[in-house]
Amino acid sequence: MDFSSIVEIAHLMQVWGLSRDQGRWESLADCYTPDGEMHVTWYSGTVGGFIEACKKSFLKVGPRGKHVVGQPAVDLYGERAVAETSVQILARLTLSGVAVDNVSYARFIDRLVRRDGRWRIARRVAVYEKDRLDPVIPSDSFDRMMSETDFSAIPEPYRFIGFRLLQMGRKLQDNILCDGSPDAEAYRRSCQDWLLART
Repeated sequence: MDFSSIVEIAHLMQVWGLSRDQGRWESLADCYTPDGEMHVTWYSGTVGGFIEACKKSFLKVGPRGKHVVGQPAVDLYGERAVAETSVQILARLTLSGVAVDNVSYARFIDRLVRRDGRWRIARRVAVYEKDRLDPVIPSDSFDRMMSETDFSAIPEPYRFIGFRLLQMGRKLQDNILCDGSPDAEAYRRSCQDWLLART
């Protein structure tokens, strides 16, 4: 087993999270291949477009969103790799005048390639598992907001992060992958096929 590559990919995952959260855009771009892709709830397309969209919503002063990135499980084959990495997406916002914290649990399925001796992300797709919404300060206002707001139009695995994004004026993408769904499993298998094809 190529432990040096696994360590390098694990480091890449952490650099991605820190760069994304701190607005270090050149470092974030360097995590991807030039033709890299990004697919999450609110964006699907090139990494260049993703970074430009991130810049527009980036707060120079916190509280900013934060990605708590876990240790990846990595499959290697030649100059290709597939990594699955658990991530928690943390955000603070105000809904109906109530300060809340949103925590979304997901994992990234990454296709990576080694070019010029370095591993980079060629395609990142998020699979959403569950999320929650909590009051910063418990209050009757929060309880009332939760009881009076209809969240049911958004699938449960990304219900509250989806609602938060809609409140921010963002559009949810089609074909968002949810943990345990046939589409998510089919995508995971397609990544293994890509890994072994080496074409």
